[in-house]
Amino acid sequence: MNTNLPVHQEGNKFRQELCVPCYQTDRQGLLKPSGFMDMAQEIAYWAAEALGFGYDSLHIHHTAWVMARLHIQFLQPVRWRDSVTLFTWHKGSSGLLFLRDFLMCDATGATSIAATSSWVVIDERSRRMVKPEDLLKLVQVEQVEHAISEPAPKIALPKEMELAGEHTVLSTEIDINGHTNNACYVVWAISSLPSEEALRLVKDLYINFIKETTEGECVQLYRHFSDNIWHVEGRLGGKACFSVKLCY
Repeated sequence: MNTNLPVHQEGNKFRQELCVPCYQTDRQGLLKPSGFMDMAQEIAYWAAEALGFGYDSLHIHHTAWVMARLHIQFLQPVRWRDSVTLFTWHKGSSGLLFLRDFLMCDATGATSIAATSSWVVIDERSRRMVKPEDLLKLVQVEQVEHAISEPAPKIALPKEMELAGEHTVLSTEIDINGHTNNACYVVWAISSLPSEEALRLVKDLYINFIKETTEGECVQLYRHFSDNIWHVEGRLGGKACFSVKLCY
């Protein structure tokens, strides 16, 4: 392992010691869901790099990691300036999906946030999913540990959803893979809610990434509230591009 990487390996896990920055928190000083996602995708990048299947290793073959599904459990609030430890580990593959879990722990070691994610590999030229055989050899896992035991599920949306607004994808929202960064979708979803709802503490967040979006595209945002759950769907040209389920 390259010791210059900003992660520390402990068995099959990688960890980072972090202090929650103000720019990842909301007006109440609490870590935003999108802030956690930013931290999670950064440590995922470095962990994959250390194991030999990171961005650079895939890019030379014109392939890239793309998140397909995510489930986050917020167990206790995380605040600005909190000292936290973020862990991640790879859990092998299931069909076309590659699984990765995350834990964020407070200074006492108690779990504040648990998450599980599902990823696919795409061909950067065709934008289609691929499953490189050489990658399968690298991602074998003998013993699996879970932050959340069940993989992030497919979200079932209500039939009746109301139009809440629209968002035109900005150049500043495009990531190194040439499409909208995954944390932006959660920002759009929460921003589409009534302001008093957007500040509530989320217990569980689920997101499915269905179709990538790029700069200049106009995404219509539809929402539905029932039984203390908000569903939000983004549509592009009448077709779904992402869906979010927020449980309070």
